[in-house]
Parts: sequence; structure tokens; C-alpha cells
Amino acid sequence: MKNIIKAGFAFSVIAALVAATLVSAARTGMAAQDNKMMGAAAVQDKSLYERLGGEAAISAVIDDFVGRVAADSRVNQKFAKSNIDRVKIELKSFVCQATGGPCKYMGNSMPKAHKNMKVTEGEFNALVEDLVATLDKFNVPAKEKGELLGALGPLKSQIVEVNGDATGTPLPADFKPAPPLTDKQKKEATAMGGDKSKSKM
Repeated sequence: MKNIIKAGFAFSVIAALVAATLVSAARTGMAAQDNKMMGAAAVQDKSLYERLGGEAAISAVIDDFVGRVAADSRVNQKFAKSNIDRVKIELKSFVCQATGGPCKYMGNSMPKAHKNMKVTEGEFNALVEDLVATLDKFNVPAKEKGELLGALGPLKSQIVEVNGDATGTPLPADFKPAPPLTDKQKKEATAMGGDKSKSKM
């Protein structure tokens, strides 16, 4: 509450009334502090999905991230056979679910999706750097950025198949990418719970 009582009393007001005004102001200040604390608690109760800005924000971030990866010679060879529309749609759904949003990720498991891609530790780290650059572009607060990276970090062991810092390695010939999504799958995957949150990123 920011409506602090204004003491517009003249100096000639009797002492009792002045005292009453001061007590009232002190109570108002305490109420304002309580409301501020309650507001902070309410923000803390929001899911990471909500604090990031919901569907619009996640969609914008993934679009930028995928474009950044496509231009990054350290990793883009790994996606030479991938259907980029499917990659975007499934990433959006995955991040939505991982951050507490209303989506349900229906794609392959991380080990299955990356089997025989021979992703190196260096390439995984390059992907993380690209994601951080995107999050910084959208001015994602440090707390939310840390939580998002923390939620995605454990996936490293499910994606990386080759130890070492090498980047820009070719995609193995025996890698079989997932086929493009059907129209029905696209509709199901992009149904993010009808959320219309405005982007905060």
C-alpha cells in the first residue's frame, strides 16, 4: 500500500490530534511494508514459466536461439539433417513444460533424439553459450536465467556422446533425424494451454 496518510494539519492543531495522526501514519507504513512483503511472496509463488513471460516470451527466445545456432559454425553441422520447424516446436514445448507451463512435451527423449549425433562436450557448451547470448538479448533477469539454465543443465549427460572440447564436428552419416511433424502433431505441440501472457523478456 503506497497511500501514506498525509498530515495536512496546521501547527495550531491540538497535541492529541497530532499524536493520532502520527500513530495512523506509522500503521500505514507498517501496512505498506506488509503488502510489499506479500507482493514479493506472490512473485516467488509464480512459476518460472510465468516469470519468464509465458508463451510469447518462450516462443521469441527459442526462435532467436535456433537462428543463433544455425549461424554458429561450432554446432550447426549437427543440425544439417534436422527438420528445423520440428526442432523449434519441440523446443518451445519442452521449455514450456520444464519451466512449469501448461504444455506437455511429446517429443523423443533426449538420449533418443541425439543418438548417434556424436555431440561433443565442446559443442554442448557452445549451445549453452548461444542460449545465454539469447537470454541476455532479451534481458532475462539473472535469477530467472539461472533457474532456466539449472533446469536444462542436467540434460548434458543425455545429449553428449563424445568427451572433449572439439566443436564443428560433422554429423555422422548413420544419424537418423526425426521426421517432420504432421499437421496434427504441430497443432498438439503448439497448444500451450491457451496462455496469452505478454513477453517480459
